[in-house]
Amino acid sequence: MSKTRVEISKLIFERLKENMEHLSSQYDTSKFDIGYFFIDDLLPAELAKQCFEVFPKASQMKCLKSLREYKYVSAQMDKHHELLENILYAFQDEKIIKLIGEICNIDSLYADETLYAGGLSLMKKKNFLHPHLDNSHDAERERWRVLNLLYYVTPEWSTKNGGHLELWPNGPKKEPIIIESKFNRLVVMATHSSSWHSVNEVLIENNRCCISNYYFSDLPLKETDKFHITKFRGRPEDRFTNFILDFDSSLRMLIRKVFKKGIRKNPHGYTKKNL
Repeated sequence: MSKTRVEISKLIFERLKENMEHLSSQYDTSKFDIGYFFIDDLLPAELAKQCFEVFPKASQMKCLKSLREYKYVSAQMDKHHELLENILYAFQDEKIIKLIGEICNIDSLYADETLYAGGLSLMKKKNFLHPHLDNSHDAERERWRVLNLLYYVTPEWSTKNGGHLELWPNGPKKEPIIIESKFNRLVVMATHSSSWHSVNEVLIENNRCCISNYYFSDLPLKETDKFHITKFRGRPEDRFTNFILDFDSSLRMLIRKVFKKGIRKNPHGYTKKNL
């Protein structure tokens, strides 16, 4: 039987609380570049394994395949096992939001019930996500996107598998910091105008599964931050891809200057019957 959202949020809160000093130190040490912290064994192992066992297959998710990325996503949580929705929304419990705000020293934090760009993601062999900056705002351009929460649930995922988070504190032309997509690991990273990040290519015939949330704020993390769309770049060794993606980002940014909320509504989100 699946645990309730309340039971799961309590487990997450207690795990974060007991490691708060260490997590705050992690974030403080890195916040002048790309602030982040991670914690292993977030939930009881059997519960985390159950998440993987009920995770939807790639055929049940939307495939995003382009020069920018190749992965599978879903945010329509009522189409999937209730455990996944319970865990995803457990991260939106007010106590957890407040605690993570204290760890990262961010005063105003808000979760996003509509899961704009959040939800579930699956990456299998040859899938990747090129270096990019996340869109600076929420769907209505009212709040700043400031934190990305990534919870990994694939058992025995190791370095040799690929599919790991890469942070580029000196931009996508330098060497990245690699954070393994380790089973039962939560990574929380800052999103701002220089928080370039990516996922390197998955190298094995297995699914790298992730449950993700974004937190938003009334103010940006950096005073110099300005509105921007999601910007992609090629990897350092791929100049041609970098040129194409740079042009693509410039063109899409020009369009957004004319159409403030875009030409069409982003289809990635959770449409609830009661909303």
